[in-house]
Amino acid sequence: MTVKPTKPDWLRVKAPQWERVGTVKEILRDLGLNTVCEEASCPNIGECFNAGTATFLIMGPACTRACPYCDIDFEKKPKALDPQEPENLAEAVRRMTLNHVVITSVNRDDLPDGGAAQFVRCIEAVRRVSPQTTIEVLIPDLCGNWDALAQILDARPEVLNHNTETVPRLYRRVRPQGDYARTLELLRRSRKLAPSVYTKSGIMVGLGETDEEVRQVMQDLRSVDCDILTIGQYLQPSPKHLPLQAFVTPEQFDAWRVAGEAMGFLQVVSSPLTRSSYHAEQVRALMQQNPR
Repeated sequence: MTVKPTKPDWLRVKAPQWERVGTVKEILRDLGLNTVCEEASCPNIGECFNAGTATFLIMGPACTRACPYCDIDFEKKPKALDPQEPENLAEAVRRMTLNHVVITSVNRDDLPDGGAAQFVRCIEAVRRVSPQTTIEVLIPDLCGNWDALAQILDARPEVLNHNTETVPRLYRRVRPQGDYARTLELLRRSRKLAPSVYTKSGIMVGLGETDEEVRQVMQDLRSVDCDILTIGQYLQPSPKHLPLQAFVTPEQFDAWRVAGEAMGFLQVVSSPLTRSSYHAEQVRALMQQNPR
């Protein structure tokens, strides 16, 4: 019988101010938008909604992949793309007066371009309504469709994020429809196609990886000139999801941050509660310090 690790004190989050959370939710519901904050049961939803920020989930909420760690629904059939979604997203950015917006999506392997055109439409809509807002896109691997990747990069988001998620040894179990080499190739091509766009990736830990494996992933990401790295604790969304193997200590997260900075990452956000878009707005300061 496997003993479930006990949740440590360092993973406890502050109770959110529900008045502010409610305001953000009202905007999202009014405009018919989804957020990964809600769909993926993010532990930081209170903090981010209180701060008036959200990571918008386009083309969802149903996903065409069934990654066993993720809480996004994969059992429903994906719907046709909403032609009004880009304009509604831009309106939400305006109402929330966002300085930085993160746009992500479910995997849409049913679409020839993996949803690249919808990403572009969303970027363009935000540019029209809120030109001062910096834009980060967190994209799927597009099944290796590099023309689709070029289409997104041609729209010139400030940041292109694609998560590595885990170490190569665990890919088959954690990300069965993904491919580690393809992830690195996507980031490598992004740097080559759009040198002015900052690249970013993230991994989750606590799934049985070793310190040496994490550091090797970090080295691999630097080998494709990835700028920004996030490392966070995996939390099992429900008993049906991939079981948690261990809670990683804050000291270990600090050690990875120091190691990543020494490797040359422009920014390493590494902590138990870190998620791909957690404190993503900090990239504005990064861009000022390291202009392209």
